Amino acid sequence: MISFQMEELMQKVGSRYKLTILASRRTLELNEGKEKLVDTPPNTKLASIAIKEIEEGKISYKSKEA
Repeated sequence: MISFQMEELMQKVGSRYKLTILASRRTLELNEGKEKLVDTPPNTKLASIAIKEIEEGKISYKSKEA
């Protein structure tokens, strides 16, 4: 099981809402067959892989300015 530090994730993303959206979109990509960007044990759930990628700074988001 992978453990995450919520404070560290919040610093990288900024809010729980953005974290949820980013993690869910990345989980969908992984489910479609995209290659994972971090090393994890074989039976790790896709959502955990997505969060691990965010935690390690492998994926991020760009915000659109109005």
